[in-house]
Amino acid sequence: MEQEELHCIGCGVPIQTEDKEGLGYTPKSSLQKSEESGKALYCQRCFRLRHYNEIQDVSLTDDDFLRLLNEIRTKDALIINVVDIFDFNGSIIKGLHRFIGDNELLLVGNKRDLLPKSLKKGRLIQWMKERAHEIGLRPEEVLLTSAKKKEDVLELLSTIEEYRQGRDVYIVGVTNVGKSTLINAIIQAAVGEESVITTSQFPGTTLDLIEIPLDDGHYIIDTPGIIHREQMAHYLSPNDLKAITPKKELKPKTYQLNAGQTLFLGGLARFDYLEGDKGSFVVYTARDLMIHRTKLEKADAFYQKHVGELLQPPTDLEHYPLPELVRFEFTAKEKMDIVFSGLGWITVPKGSKIAGWAPKGVAVIRRKALI
Repeated sequence: MEQEELHCIGCGVPIQTEDKEGLGYTPKSSLQKSEESGKALYCQRCFRLRHYNEIQDVSLTDDDFLRLLNEIRTKDALIINVVDIFDFNGSIIKGLHRFIGDNELLLVGNKRDLLPKSLKKGRLIQWMKERAHEIGLRPEEVLLTSAKKKEDVLELLSTIEEYRQGRDVYIVGVTNVGKSTLINAIIQAAVGEESVITTSQFPGTTLDLIEIPLDDGHYIIDTPGIIHREQMAHYLSPNDLKAITPKKELKPKTYQLNAGQTLFLGGLARFDYLEGDKGSFVVYTARDLMIHRTKLEKADAFYQKHVGELLQPPTDLEHYPLPELVRFEFTAKEKMDIVFSGLGWITVPKGSKIAGWAPKGVAVIRRKALI
C-alpha cells in the first residue's frame, strides 16, 4: 500500500525530507513529531516564515505558476479575483479571462482599511468596474473588503455562498495582494480556526493549490500568486518592502509647489512639477515613506548623490539593485491622480504639466482623481 503524500498546510507543496534547499523540506524529526501528535505539518520554509517572519526565495518559475492556473479553465467553479486597492494597476491580471474560461467571476478589492475615509465606496467600485471592463473582465459583482474587518469578511462569505451554488471556489490574484491573509480571515470567520494558510507581505508565499474543505464536500482553493513584474515589490528587500507597505489608513500630505520643483518618494520614485500656477499637490503613501523636496534643476544630481542614503528606501542596493528611473510625462486636463504602482499616488490640480519617474518596468499612470 502506497503511503499518502503529505503536503505542507501552509503553502501546499509536497513534504520532503531529503533536499534542504528544495521546496517542502521538513526535518525528519519534525515529520515524526507530526505523525505522533497528529498536528498539522508545515515545511521548514513556512515554519520560519510564521515564527520568524523570514522569507526564502521561491524556485518555481512564472511558467509553473501559470501552469497551475491553467487548470481552472476546465473546472465548473466560482472565481474570486483578489486585487490590492492600494495598487490596483499593479495587481489586476490583464489576461485573467484566458485562465477562467466561462466561469463566473467576483472582483474583490482588498485592503480597504488603508484608504482614506474621504474616498467614497460607490465611486471606487464604479472606477474598478470601468477598469475591469477595459481589460475584458466582466465580474458578476465588485466588492471591497478588508481581512482586518470581520463584518467585511462575513459579507464576502455571504456573497460567495450566493454565487457558488454548490461549486468549488478558486481564489486567484497576483503576489502581494493579501490573498492568503484574506483566506485565513475567511477560515477564522467560518470555522474559528486561525492562521491555517501561511501569510506574508512578501511575494510568492503560496506555492501550490491549497484546498480548504466546505461542509458540502466542495472546496475553497487558494492558488499561487501570479508574478506581476510591474509591482514595485519585486525590486525591493524585505525591509524596504515593509517600509512602503501601508499599515494604517493613508493620511494625505499636502505640498504647495511652484513649477520647477521636485518631490522624491524616498529613492524609489520622483515627481516633477513642470508647468502651471502655484498649487496644492496631495501625496498618498505609507506614513513611514520619507518625502524630499528640491529644485527641478538640481534633481538629477541630488538623486545620484543621495539614493540609498538620504533617499531611502532603497537601503540595500548591493543585493537589491534598483533599475534606472524612467520618465512619464502628463498634462492634467482635469484634477488627476498620478499613480506610482505599489507606492501610492499624488493628486494634481487641473492645468498642471508634470512628470513621474519610477524604476524601469514599474508603471506610472494617470486617472481621474478618486478623492
